Amino acid sequence: MTAADYARLVLQRSFFAVFGGALLAASFEPLALAWLLPIGVASFALVTRDLTVRRAGLVGVLFGAAFMFSHLAWMRTSVGPDAWVALSSFEALFYGLLGLCVPLLRRLPVAPLWLAAAWTAMETLRSGWPFSGLPWGRLAFAAIDTPAAQGVAYVGMTGLSFLLALAGFLLAHLVESAPGTRRLRAAALVGVLAVLVTPAVVPYDVAQTDTTTVAVVQGNVPGRGDDILFDARGVTQNHVDATLQLAADVATGRAEQPDFVLWPENSTAVDPFLDGPVNRGIHDAVRAIDVPVVVGGIVDDGQDHILNQGIVWDPVSGPGERYTKQHPVPYGEYIPYRNLWDPKFGQLALVSRDMKSGTRTSPLRVAGIDLADAICFDVAYDDVMPAQVRDGAELLTVQTSNASFIFTHQIEQQFAITRLRAVEAGRWLAVASTNGRSGVIAPDGTVVASAEPRTTSVLVQEVGLSTDLTPAMRLGEWPSRLFTAMTLAALVAGAFAYRRRQESAGSAEEETVA
Repeated sequence: MTAADYARLVLQRSFFAVFGGALLAASFEPLALAWLLPIGVASFALVTRDLTVRRAGLVGVLFGAAFMFSHLAWMRTSVGPDAWVALSSFEALFYGLLGLCVPLLRRLPVAPLWLAAAWTAMETLRSGWPFSGLPWGRLAFAAIDTPAAQGVAYVGMTGLSFLLALAGFLLAHLVESAPGTRRLRAAALVGVLAVLVTPAVVPYDVAQTDTTTVAVVQGNVPGRGDDILFDARGVTQNHVDATLQLAADVATGRAEQPDFVLWPENSTAVDPFLDGPVNRGIHDAVRAIDVPVVVGGIVDDGQDHILNQGIVWDPVSGPGERYTKQHPVPYGEYIPYRNLWDPKFGQLALVSRDMKSGTRTSPLRVAGIDLADAICFDVAYDDVMPAQVRDGAELLTVQTSNASFIFTHQIEQQFAITRLRAVEAGRWLAVASTNGRSGVIAPDGTVVASAEPRTTSVLVQEVGLSTDLTPAMRLGEWPSRLFTAMTLAALVAGAFAYRRRQESAGSAEEETVA
């Protein structure tokens, strides 16, 4: 192949890399065309085929850019085009890193297996680094309304991503294959697809030990609805009023008495312990309904820091146990290394105090039950809810605001992740949002009750409790460790094979010249 032919090939691959990244994005919300997912992964394998390490990395970056710029498009209008461009560009580099690995892994036997492991290891890396990483866009998150979704109870988010990636790489392997090997490769692909859909036929049933009744309050946000701080006390008052109305409905028999009430994140965006009117409003609402209310509050922690907390507010003893958000958003809720760089421009100037990370891994005790809580983006991380479930949580709750994203598709993407968490843990899940997607989700991911966005609504629902652990909960972090170890070992073996091939090609060229 001449240099001109090779350049033309790279140009063609670049075009199809962008197309493949867009296909992968279309498998997620808002389009949710999940059948495109294996095609998107297969396109990554095909566009990086037979390229050098550096060129495969470049094509991988283009694939990642097309995927991330599309998948995170909600940032452009909700956060700002500068943040959208910066984050999407950075996340694209992880797919470039994966592209660098492709020429090494393709030299190994059963290449799709190692490529799928590498894809999964890449997702693990970017889900935790830098700072707290960004789990958005993991393959598993696109599976909620497919037969593969039930598999997350068996293998967890990481295991499901691996199987989906493996299906995509086997599809590419089949497309590349010579006629004599297609039957075997087709059989391998069918086998993986069978593994993916089998849990839909044989779902993991978690034994229910008891029931409780939860009231999910969506109080709504004043004004346009996309700015919590537009009228922070008005947001709190909306939730107070909705809870007082619930208490009145319970007293007249129009609503069932709940065992506890769930308010969303930012139901008070000012410190409820320091602000007198807010404190009195919460106190009045809790006393009226006469059951614990899990309040979502921003709490001061000195002059320079704040905490984003779920606070168990008891009608007798007042505020008690708290869960603190574990994964604040870098450059959105805190400025990393502020002592070295303290920006005072654009949206960054609004982050005047840094939000501290919580460390709690034990469930909250609410109305006599153990409850695993997560706040907003926490739901996308594997170290938040699963740890609490393994420590005895019987029910899941998510407190979220989402007001900043109310006019975008971020709402649907996060709700899909939330539903998968219910399936993974085999638990009922209640999610309260200020004005986004509030609802109650069954252990199979079914939405049994929901509130319309940008409305004031109260959902009262009896839910099941369980202490049984799904296989995914028992596996914990071991799938991530396994696929990372597989990738590292395969890269070492692949590097030797790639180097031998390069040396052999160089020797053959020298002999031809001689």
